[in-house]
Amino acid sequence: MRDLAVFLAGKAARLLLLLVAVSSLSFILVNFSPIDPVQAYVGADMMRVSPEQREQIAEYWGLNDPPLQRFFRWASAVLHGDFGTSMIYRRSVLSVIGDRFAASLVLMGLAWLLSGTMGFLLGTLAGRRRGSWLDRLVKGYSLTLASTPVFWLALLLLYVFAVWLKWAPVGMMVPAGVEASQVSWTQRLDHLVLPTVTLSIIGVSNVALHTREKLIDVLNSDYVAFARARGESERSILRRHALRNIALPAVTLQFAQFSELFGGSVLAEQVFSYPGLGQATVQAGLRSDVPLLLGIVIFITLFVFMGNLTADLLYRLIDPRMRLGGAA
Repeated sequence: MRDLAVFLAGKAARLLLLLVAVSSLSFILVNFSPIDPVQAYVGADMMRVSPEQREQIAEYWGLNDPPLQRFFRWASAVLHGDFGTSMIYRRSVLSVIGDRFAASLVLMGLAWLLSGTMGFLLGTLAGRRRGSWLDRLVKGYSLTLASTPVFWLALLLLYVFAVWLKWAPVGMMVPAGVEASQVSWTQRLDHLVLPTVTLSIIGVSNVALHTREKLIDVLNSDYVAFARARGESERSILRRHALRNIALPAVTLQFAQFSELFGGSVLAEQVFSYPGLGQATVQAGLRSDVPLLLGIVIFITLFVFMGNLTADLLYRLIDPRMRLGGAA
């Protein structure tokens, strides 16, 4: 328990330094953005806004203060749990992030589970039949999709299955013109199919290729050769010796892909007009909504960090050598 406490304390210190660095860098980049926050705030009615009203808007949001003063005022408020008010949605930043992340979590969660499961299964099948047509098919599939842009695949699936075949809705999270409270779970899942498939297809590649390579290394190892010499079957070797060894890199890769998963969801949500956190991130960047953008940056940093931390904890649970190494 003491080793675990030291491990978690070290991770907490790293997280604190990471949050400070990410927040500072994000604020600097936003401060140098060429987008005028007042114009982005007013929108199409900018021509109707007088210089006095423009000055009042800038004063209300604190845009006339020096950048360093604005940053420390924002950081002090964040330390007290106040992330500010979104300039776009006119609501608290935490409520916007909570609503949008709830929608994105379903999408990313389904895609994460499907891509991890499919990648592990395909990598295992390809590694067991190295050099076969199945192995070549899995490698070709993975290498092709590893370099495929998410938005291009999303547009392709949208055109084929929504526009041409009309098997799926064009986009959004609920049917157009229907209140969200009146939409059934079946209809919601119908709108989730294409975005989930898009992210799942892209996410399979890394896990499948790394699982395949690791399985080939394990099957060519000395202890597997000794197991074969003792008369163990290939199924027994795979179950007793190979699966645990190939599960470790697969777990690491799958949890390390949280950042890639969110990056892919930003593009997929834009193509499918899905009202998730990714779409809110794009809107906050384009309209210079500094409180919302910085809040999302902090939230995504925590999201990715928790994915990596979970991978490290599972490593210690799956592989006893990690626990022994930590004790030593």
